[in-house]
Amino acid sequence: MTARSVEIDSLADLDAQVARTGALNGCFVSSLDLRDRTDVLLRVDVTGAVFLGCRFAERAAASGADPGPDVAERLRSGGALLFPALPDVPFDPYRPLLYSPDELYGVHDGRRPPYARSPDSAVYAWTRSPAGNTLTADLAATLHDHSVDGALDDVTDRLDPTRVVGVMGGHALRRQDPAYAATARLGAGLTRAGRTVLTGGGPGAMEAANLGAYLSGWDDALPVALEQLATSSDYGDDADGWASAAFAVRDRWRGDRVGASLSIPTWFYGHEPTNVFGTSIAKYFANALREDTLLHRCRGGIVFAAGAAGTVQEIFQAANDRFYGLRGSSGAPLVLLGREHWTTTLPAWPLLQALAHDSPMAGAVHVVDDLDEALALVTAAVA
Repeated sequence: MTARSVEIDSLADLDAQVARTGALNGCFVSSLDLRDRTDVLLRVDVTGAVFLGCRFAERAAASGADPGPDVAERLRSGGALLFPALPDVPFDPYRPLLYSPDELYGVHDGRRPPYARSPDSAVYAWTRSPAGNTLTADLAATLHDHSVDGALDDVTDRLDPTRVVGVMGGHALRRQDPAYAATARLGAGLTRAGRTVLTGGGPGAMEAANLGAYLSGWDDALPVALEQLATSSDYGDDADGWASAAFAVRDRWRGDRVGASLSIPTWFYGHEPTNVFGTSIAKYFANALREDTLLHRCRGGIVFAAGAAGTVQEIFQAANDRFYGLRGSSGAPLVLLGREHWTTTLPAWPLLQALAHDSPMAGAVHVVDDLDEALALVTAAVA
């Protein structure tokens, strides 16, 4: 792993850095109110420091009638780079952490607004408005996605990358469908086998895999939860009813037995609500960046449940890396789950098989019908 810059996203982190090194040179400081740290900022070395969306006192305290020095200007003259807070955007472009379901849905003190008034929905509405289609908006979205990349690195750096397994599949899979239950069992099986499930973060098969991971700490919870969810509305008909059913499952099963999983959704498909079962959510504006991030982090392999255009795109984008032996991924399996779907309905398997012949990914592509076989292929693999 390459060395990374020191990232500071709390006053406690800043104080600890100064106490440890006596300097902030080369540090990235994000979204902090630093008006009470003026004396520190003017005292330490800030050469090469980058301040992202921070607040500063206008001037340092001074004695007598003379005003103190301009804090921002003093920092710039000391070699720091200051990025201003960007006004009128409904998100923090410099956010230091991944999202949680409660943050995206606006849950406070156990109360949740209608989905149309949630932060998740508000950000998507902004992307579709004139305000979300300006140069400032583009800059804010780009800075946000860069920050989310860094936050995702912070989480995945603590994981064995060869044990991160992707589960991809269509958003249209209903909670009542037997394939939804099968995908949830796959998510649970992977988590119990010591893998970290990673999905695209939306509804359908993605939600099912995150659900299975979430409930993997309970032996008997998944069948009950599936029955409970099967009575709910589809997100396209009633987003509030769909989300309420999911939050009810989370409320029923919580605590230290919850299985962790990752999800990487996008506001490009903002009409699809983010599912609430991924415990760490890296949500992006740029779908191309999101897709690349989603696929190249699955070093332990990827299982593709039935899907449509988006899932087909992901199959061949992942195959491209393996075909050319990029990023050390050639040996990580690609498993198409559902022979009939992937050979007849959407015949991706014949083309994938042909590409694999005499390539670095030969032996790494599979099509199966049996859930246990798919699970065995990815849990036995070494990327």
